[in-house]
Amino acid sequence: MKYYVVADVHGFYTQFRAALEEKGYFTDPAPHKLILLGDLFDRGHEAAAMQEFVADLVERDEVILIRGNHEDLMEELVRNLERWMDTALLYSHHWSNGTVDTLLQLTRMDLSMVYAIPRMARNTMFSTPLYTTILPAMRDYFETDRYVFVHGWIPCTGVGGNPPRSYLPREDWRSAIFMEWEKARWYNGMLAASCGVREPGKTIVCGHWTASYGHTMFEGKGSEWGADADFSPYFGEGILAIDASTANSGKVNCVVLED
Repeated sequence: MKYYVVADVHGFYTQFRAALEEKGYFTDPAPHKLILLGDLFDRGHEAAAMQEFVADLVERDEVILIRGNHEDLMEELVRNLERWMDTALLYSHHWSNGTVDTLLQLTRMDLSMVYAIPRMARNTMFSTPLYTTILPAMRDYFETDRYVFVHGWIPCTGVGGNPPRSYLPREDWRSAIFMEWEKARWYNGMLAASCGVREPGKTIVCGHWTASYGHTMFEGKGSEWGADADFSPYFGEGILAIDASTANSGKVNCVVLED
């Protein structure tokens, strides 16, 4: 099977579609599927178009969806919407990460309406394709003979702070519970792989942490965020990291894999 793999679109539908077109996704006559490695929304302003496109693929069984940390953030916000409806919202991680903006885009409500009637906003979110179709289709990981596809990394033990400065492997990562996957979705896969947290005989394909980190830290190429940053996919031992930090680079990485 041929897989077109994309990570961390963050609501930038135009750039996402351009990446697929560049790789020939829409004109490929051979059997193929799209794999999205989480963080479909937040930061970009095309959430509605992204939602429609992905929900249609789910209905046609043409996509494999991996859950990202921003999907977790959305569920945290929506479940506790009344609690966030005070001035603290404007200084919260839900505001700075763009989760509130995605809620406004998908509900077509303005912020004053959400403040006034948060229950209506929550119920409206529950009726969107994000909740009825996309989130139920998401999984923690997808595995083939040669690859493991995740958002941040496979569950392991982070050491030395938050974010971790090092990682220790666990052999039974496939049996991890939801809370362990929640943590793993925030992990820096490139650093974890360099610490020896890998899956023998396979390449782990991940997003979440911008690929420029791997280029600068392990290849000595440019900086992580400066004008000389390299946001192209990072290949290392046992890892392929593809987050292009679209908000900074203006591009989405798409890799084509066969297995």
